[in-house]
Amino acid sequence: MTSLRTLFAKPWIWSFLAAAGVWLITIVFTGGASAAGLSQAALTFAAFSIIVGIGQMFVITLGPGNVDLSIPATMTLAGTVALKIMDSSNGLILVGLLVTLLIGLAIGIINYALIKLLRIPPIIATLSSSFIIQSAAISHNRGLRIKPPSALAEFTTATTLGIPNLAYLALAVSVAAWVALEKGIYGRWVSAVGQNMRAARMAGVPVDGVRAATYLLCAVLAALAGLLLSCFSGGAALNMGAEYLLASIAVVVIGGTAVAGGFANVPGIWGASLFLFLVVSMLNTYGAAAGIRLLLTGTIIIAVIIAASRGPRT
Repeated sequence: MTSLRTLFAKPWIWSFLAAAGVWLITIVFTGGASAAGLSQAALTFAAFSIIVGIGQMFVITLGPGNVDLSIPATMTLAGTVALKIMDSSNGLILVGLLVTLLIGLAIGIINYALIKLLRIPPIIATLSSSFIIQSAAISHNRGLRIKPPSALAEFTTATTLGIPNLAYLALAVSVAAWVALEKGIYGRWVSAVGQNMRAARMAGVPVDGVRAATYLLCAVLAALAGLLLSCFSGGAALNMGAEYLLASIAVVVIGGTAVAGGFANVPGIWGASLFLFLVVSMLNTYGAAAGIRLLLTGTIIIAVIIAASRGPRT
């Protein structure tokens, strides 16, 4: 009984319980016919939210006011430029990956430069840079929709042992993030900065370096997600990252990461990402109108956040 109480005290458990509940309701409604397909779809589409959500999680853990609103534009620019450079050639995949990483690094540097050098609040700095980044994507794309290299397209749409390849990639990113937070000095520094920046600085934590590295990490993960999404969908679109503006924040909050900073929760990102996809699928299955879908989605999310906020964070 005590172990069960301890389990339910963990904030991440509620997002998984909500996802499992929604999955079960949907399966019951369809008579079990869509169990495998729904599970694969959930893991596939959740993978994108997990990758960008982990980057956003690190940023939010830095403390109040820290958030990256340039994620959608970063995804669009990285996907657009990388596909244009690869030009559907499998031989240029490594070049495309390198360009994707460089774009992420450049955007991360720009974001933190605006925050640090110009002393602009992060939410304003990243929002402003997003307009510039999106303009660059529009200028570079000019309505073109270049197909991804066949090898990348096959990788992003294929499964291994019945599990989407994208889910394996998201798992690898998640494990690396968990190790960094729980075992690495960088994770301890991020948490320390989020708990009290002044105290962290006095304790010898390189606050500026940690914040810069975190914004770079977030941008690189967003760029990677943009490349994967463009390959999965058969080409880069100028609005392909739009839904991840709020989704990247929602999965962090629903997953149990402290909005006030100082506490990150990697497992919760998975539960929240699966939950967000499944709740929309459930409402679509029931044929709910758009307004009803938005109302019920918001209500369910609030209920999950309230449940997760109870009890100590462990």
